[in-house]
Amino acid sequence: MRKQIIIALALLVGSFSFAQKSEIKDAEKAIKKSNFAEAKSAINAAESSIGSADDKTKAQFYFTKGQAFYANGTGTDADMDAAIESLNKVEEVEGKNGKYSKSVQEIKQEMINSFLTKANEALEKKNFSASSAGFEKAYKMSKSDTLYLYYAAATAVNGEDYDTALKHYEELKNLGYVGIETEYVAINKATNEEETFPSKALMDISVKSGSHIKPTVKNSESKQGEIVRNVALIYMNQGNNEKALEAMKDARAANPDDASLIISEANMQLKMGNRDEFKRLIQEALVNDPDNPELLFNLGIVAAEGGEIEAAKGYYEKALKIKPDYTDVHNNMAVLILSQEQAIIEKMNALGSSAADNKKYDELKEERAQLYKDAIPYLETTLKLRPTDLQTAKTLVNIYSALGDTAKQKEMQAKVAALETGQN
Repeated sequence: MRKQIIIALALLVGSFSFAQKSEIKDAEKAIKKSNFAEAKSAINAAESSIGSADDKTKAQFYFTKGQAFYANGTGTDADMDAAIESLNKVEEVEGKNGKYSKSVQEIKQEMINSFLTKANEALEKKNFSASSAGFEKAYKMSKSDTLYLYYAAATAVNGEDYDTALKHYEELKNLGYVGIETEYVAINKATNEEETFPSKALMDISVKSGSHIKPTVKNSESKQGEIVRNVALIYMNQGNNEKALEAMKDARAANPDDASLIISEANMQLKMGNRDEFKRLIQEALVNDPDNPELLFNLGIVAAEGGEIEAAKGYYEKALKIKPDYTDVHNNMAVLILSQEQAIIEKMNALGSSAADNKKYDELKEERAQLYKDAIPYLETTLKLRPTDLQTAKTLVNIYSALGDTAKQKEMQAKVAALETGQN
């Protein structure tokens, strides 16, 4: 009785195997005719029992399925994902030097080129979601090309798809992705600008032709800091400040000399409302980079908001010594000076009508006028550096009027009128 059962099962397995091969053959014939719907139908019929097939049949099945769902590049997004998964399984089953290896690589390369082309086209149109999906598919086809995964993450951020971006960034972190690449650059003689070439050979050709000079081979900067910053900012955006701080802490531990990470953590602390910690971190960064005007500018802002007028002025003045055309510093210095006006006005309004009060009133009036005079150079420079700044122009009109400088008042009124006309 047992022998009969064994024979029956053997026959049953054999019939399944025959059915599989027949359906795979049907799919292959349909693919040759570009009838991909029929090919998918035949593949789906064979799939339920493929688990019991031998490796040779499995390799044939997954290769055929990949072709069917790829459909010469016309498959849907879901079909493409199925094609990628199937073609990757071919290698899992038969290794890198199997019967279908060469054909699989050819199809994969064709798919990668197609995904990258579509991803770049979508990026040019600012369709960040489609661009990210394209780069992700290219990465799935070639897991060694982690740059594609980085692009998928970056474009997801641009499209504000933070969940997708976080998933990709976390994978990059787990892979230990650094992103340092060899760059081949040379100066374009016509534009006098540096240009990057995809290979040393192309750079050398341009130099030999005489169109470029000063060929240089260098390494790009690490992208680790950027990745961790974005991870932290995404966690913050999701309201998960604890994970954001943890991500930044890990980044700084791995890159203790990266000043940009200190600044990023400082900005993150500021967004969380931790002003003291922001100030401490900016000062820490300033120790490593004492001539950084942006750091001084930020310290000036924090000092000003804390009512530390003289400290804020000191930071702004140091920033301007390093970068005299720093528009925001000029603007903030003017705002800082004029912020002292309200206290003077309150003192003036609190005075009585005695001779002593009248004398004090005149002193306060002169003190107020001096504030205006101190603010004017910074406001004028702000307007010079930012000619369309309507608010600054209006402030100057009021100051010139208060100081009785009629000529400059009229001149600035004309400027205001021109700016307002341009905005309408």
